[in-house]
Amino acid sequence: MADVIANMSMSLDGFVADPEDRIDHLFEWFGNGDVEVPTAVDWATFKTSEASAKMLRDAMDNVGALLTGRRLFTLTQGWGGAHPMGAPVFVVTHEAPADWAHPDAPFTFVTDGLESAVEQAKKVAGDKNVAVASTTLAQQCLNLGLLDGIQVDLVPVLLGAGVRFFDHLDATTRLTGPEVVEGTGVTHLSYRIKRGA
Repeated sequence: MADVIANMSMSLDGFVADPEDRIDHLFEWFGNGDVEVPTAVDWATFKTSEASAKMLRDAMDNVGALLTGRRLFTLTQGWGGAHPMGAPVFVVTHEAPADWAHPDAPFTFVTDGLESAVEQAKKVAGDKNVAVASTTLAQQCLNLGLLDGIQVDLVPVLLGAGVRFFDHLDATTRLTGPEVVEGTGVTHLSYRIKRGA
């Protein structure tokens, strides 16, 4: 069965976007190398260090579904109907958009809650991972015991304010790891959620 993994590029002081939702400094590592990593869309080819490229290729090969919230969906304008990961996208929302311009795109609008969205995404993902691309959903998944792992692309920048990766947590969560991959301008950290005592 699929693992549910939250992944974000994060500043050293814990932010995944600045106060205006900009991610420029946090995503510089996607273009600071000379190893090309094509994605599922023409408009996004990454150029990273070899270490980051291997990590990205592995991640893309192992993602079977993506879980996001309505806020990020709206900010990205639904990625134009095709997410760079090339996986089906499940959007947790109170109401599906009436004017979605890409009705044939692999996007499912889930209006009956996060647990339903995770269940649907896991079915579609099969043996691959469900990637959580939303800070709010990552926090909610963690609070509900639905998250299996956390991946942080730690960027050497201090934003001082903005959107935190982890806020509003109900309890202390213990992690195993990390597995560490040192890229150029980024350190990739992978943790597993510790279950039980």
